[in-house]
Amino acid sequence: MPRIVLKTLINAPSGVVFDLSRSIDLHKISTSHTGEEAIAGTTSGLIGMGESVTWRAKHFGIWQELTSEITAFDPPRYFVDEMRKGAFRGFRHEHIFTEENDATLMTDIFDYQSPYGIFGRIADALFLEKYMRNLLAERNRIIKEFAEDETKYRTVLM
Repeated sequence: MPRIVLKTLINAPSGVVFDLSRSIDLHKISTSHTGEEAIAGTTSGLIGMGESVTWRAKHFGIWQELTSEITAFDPPRYFVDEMRKGAFRGFRHEHIFTEENDATLMTDIFDYQSPYGIFGRIADALFLEKYMRNLLAERNRIIKEFAEDETKYRTVLM
């Protein structure tokens, strides 16, 4: 099972970073290149414990749907979303927020299992793990951009 770990230092309070990380609206902005839309469940605003969202997006030229649910929630330090339905055999995404001086260290731990057995493992090695890492890194870049600019984060959180 591949594991992707990303650490992003953000010059903003942990509460702001936590909320931007669970913002459906900011997620749409960070994945606009995939045409991602929230089509069921919590489709805008902030997602919370026990809530789910179904996303529709185009990856590798194919429209796909994926439903994830918030399964752990400890604001503003931690939350977890897990796939309930979608293209993967499964995934678990931990979001950890640690205050460091006047900044927040945001750590993503993304564990996933590709479908199709050996063919899925080959896809991981050839392109999928890199694709997922880049998708998460772009999401984190957008979170950092908005968190460090009060004018921007207010457009999403207010």
